Amino acid sequence: MTDDLVRPAFHGFEQIPLSEFAERAYLDYSMYVVLDRALPFLGDGLKPVQRRIIFAMSELGLAAGSKPKKSARTVGDVIGKYHPHGDSACYEAMVLMAQPFSYRYPLVEGQGNFGSTDDPKSFAAMRYTESKLSPIAEVLLGELGHGTVDWTPNFDGTLQEPTWMPARLPHLLLNGTTGIAVGMATDVPPHNLNEIVSACIRLLDDPDATVRDLCEHVRGPDYPTAAEIITPAADLLAMYETGHGNVRARGVFERENNNIVITQLPHQVSPSKIIEQIAMQMRAKKLPWLEDIRDESDHANPTRIVLVPRSNRVDAEQLMGHLFATTDLEKSFRVNMNVIGLDGRPQVKNLKMLLSEWLVFRTSTVTRRLTHRLEKVERRLHLLDGLLIAFLNLDEVIRIIRSDDEPKPALIARFELSDDQADYILDTKLRQLARLEEMKIRGEQDELDSERDHLMAMLASKAKLRKLIKDELLADAKKFGDARRSPLVARGAAQALDETELVASEPMTVVLSEKGWVRAAKGHDIDGSTLSYREGDSLLAAVRGRSNLQAAFLDSTGRSYSTAVHTLPSARGNGEPLSGRFSLPVGATFQAMASADNDSRYVIASSHGYGFVTRFENLTGRNKAGKALLSVGNGGCVLQPAAVSDVDADRIVAVTSAGHVLAFALAELPELDKGKGNKIIEIPKAKRGTERVVAVAVVPVGGKLLVASGARTMTLSFNDLDTYIGARGSRGGLLPRGWQKVDGLIVE
Repeated sequence: MTDDLVRPAFHGFEQIPLSEFAERAYLDYSMYVVLDRALPFLGDGLKPVQRRIIFAMSELGLAAGSKPKKSARTVGDVIGKYHPHGDSACYEAMVLMAQPFSYRYPLVEGQGNFGSTDDPKSFAAMRYTESKLSPIAEVLLGELGHGTVDWTPNFDGTLQEPTWMPARLPHLLLNGTTGIAVGMATDVPPHNLNEIVSACIRLLDDPDATVRDLCEHVRGPDYPTAAEIITPAADLLAMYETGHGNVRARGVFERENNNIVITQLPHQVSPSKIIEQIAMQMRAKKLPWLEDIRDESDHANPTRIVLVPRSNRVDAEQLMGHLFATTDLEKSFRVNMNVIGLDGRPQVKNLKMLLSEWLVFRTSTVTRRLTHRLEKVERRLHLLDGLLIAFLNLDEVIRIIRSDDEPKPALIARFELSDDQADYILDTKLRQLARLEEMKIRGEQDELDSERDHLMAMLASKAKLRKLIKDELLADAKKFGDARRSPLVARGAAQALDETELVASEPMTVVLSEKGWVRAAKGHDIDGSTLSYREGDSLLAAVRGRSNLQAAFLDSTGRSYSTAVHTLPSARGNGEPLSGRFSLPVGATFQAMASADNDSRYVIASSHGYGFVTRFENLTGRNKAGKALLSVGNGGCVLQPAAVSDVDADRIVAVTSAGHVLAFALAELPELDKGKGNKIIEIPKAKRGTERVVAVAVVPVGGKLLVASGARTMTLSFNDLDTYIGARGSRGGLLPRGWQKVDGLIVE
């Protein structure tokens, strides 16, 4: 009674911890995905769905010489008999095997719309297309009925299906495969049949051959397209030695008159995608060398993309190098030769492991085929022996059959026959016995005896077995082999051109308004004051530059921002606000700008009278928030940068709002990357709240300085500046009366 109370009640189900159940369920699922869905078997190179499609088509009589049938018929048989999954996924797998641009050696021959290189998934529905097996599928199916494979029940146990295909060639390497399992993936590239067969024969003749030796035959992958493989030979060797790596393929182009015509694309790259990528760069004004792009692809020319340069001076090699680097015209393919080996386990294998293991598979298949044939020959000889006895004693055999109620035991006892021989004699029709001739029986016996001796000799000799395998490989290579499609070309990696190289160098005038609106006009003869501005806005600064240079803008806090001149809006409108391109500190405004090449030098100064010389490169940067350049100080502002011609010979001139002018040798001012700088001109402490530096200018030898005061200008030559020369940081001289209210300085 006590035991019954403590014994747990059984509720018709098993109770286990959730963690244990989840672990077991996930492991079962992952093993199914790895072994029965995503990874191919090394022997035939097929995944289960591919194997079942090919087998179902052979069962439907869809051989290469037969009439094709609706693809829906094939898919129905596959999912109804062997592969209980979605019909669309099954059909897509079949279509993939029929696409010559997807498979190096297609296993299915399709009639109808099976997609195109431009859109591989644009194939018609299965009810519209027809299909049958291609001739090379014979390599997988030819020995199926010769006792070469193990058979397993299908999903409902009503039919038998082959566990693998008796492949006569290493199909895994011929067509390659891709797949994503749980925690692992596979990417095996396709190869050339002749090269793979040559490597197999090398390995049969020399089992100690290294991967390097085999790579004398297998030079690299061979994709369905004629795009160039540009991966260096050393990298390809490393890939085959380790089982993983990368292969780079590059499209092929040719010059046609003044146009550039792209005729080949890397594997699985569509022309429409390439056109879209190039057109996107053209719209972004990043390909000024191109005037137009056209797609002239048709049935006769599956890939024909025409690029029209702006002039015949465009360097085609340089332009295509940029496109190779920035579009899918050059593509990298991952290689990860992870397959299920003969031991049933997934493993990343190098080239020698793959070929060696496949040759073990092939040797086993041929041995099973020969053994199966030997058994059939010996059985036939055994039956012929009994038939010959029946022929020689025909009258006695007929008497026993007519007189005995159970003739079989009587025949066995009378002539010492086996059960099979007795059954064969009894199953033979009387009219056939009457026509039997001893010579024919003995002739067939002699032929079968000879074949049996040959088969036994083959099975007993490894050398003869190797020769048979070698001869069969060579025969298949002669029948199905072809020339390499993907040429191996030694080329350097493509380099994208710098943005400044892509843009034509044209004179531009960059105009900045008081409220921070910017625009660019073509030419250097633009007067910024004559342009129209938004209401309440006016000209702040206008600088000359070029379309392939950068424009730098300085805000009231001393931060610098930059952007490419060719990206600025046209001066036909009001431009766009710089606040949309850059993130300014709260309350900051733009106060100055400059445009030049990186090595040009400028004097950067503040209204407090401090500054320094710096390279234009220090004003540029890709940071949207800009970069700290000049320490302005409280109440100060940034002055318009002054361009430097010759650091050793130029003079710097600074003028204050009180009319004080100071000139000194520019070499006295230090060159810095950023900071406050050194004192340029003295402003007494008592006047620092009211007096400020209005402008600084750099005057080259022989140059002129225009002092603007209202509507008037006063011209000072380089020698006239001697009057105002003083030590750096001094007070300087005073301009003549009437000119002391200076609006700005202009250098000519």
